[in-house]
Amino acid sequence: MAYEKAEIVTGAAVLAVALGFAVYAAQGAGLGRQPDSYPLTASFRSVEGIAVGSDVRLAGVKVGTITSLELNPETFFADATISLRNDVLLPTDSTILISSEGLLGGNFVELLPGGALETLAAGEEIEDTQGAVGLISLLMKFVGGEGEAAPADPVAP
Repeated sequence: MAYEKAEIVTGAAVLAVALGFAVYAAQGAGLGRQPDSYPLTASFRSVEGIAVGSDVRLAGVKVGTITSLELNPETFFADATISLRNDVLLPTDSTILISSEGLLGGNFVELLPGGALETLAAGEEIEDTQGAVGLISLLMKFVGGEGEAAPADPVAP
């Protein structure tokens, strides 16, 4: 009888810890309810490296998350919805872009505020977007010489 009680208590403790980890992981992935936030939308040519739950940052500080990503069948762009904190009011001429944390780091969404006096309201679209740039495509442009030509050396004989 004592073994049964110990097994039940141990099993309940394991389930409670597992449930706690599940809730913590869901909140970390942005799947939980975002308190005091409002939605904005944006269309990107490429959202490579971004997923639902990715960070949205302003000046390096997390101010929101990606809440949905869908392919628009008419434009063939990726339509993203972000959940942004209520205390962050973006000017209407702001830019949203996909940035990388470095060569081996992950991608995140970065907000660059504009200078307009009007701010975006809930549900409005950020018009100025810059999609993800793949590292391979950058290397191919560099190796292929698709950059600016080097100026001629005027001193060479």
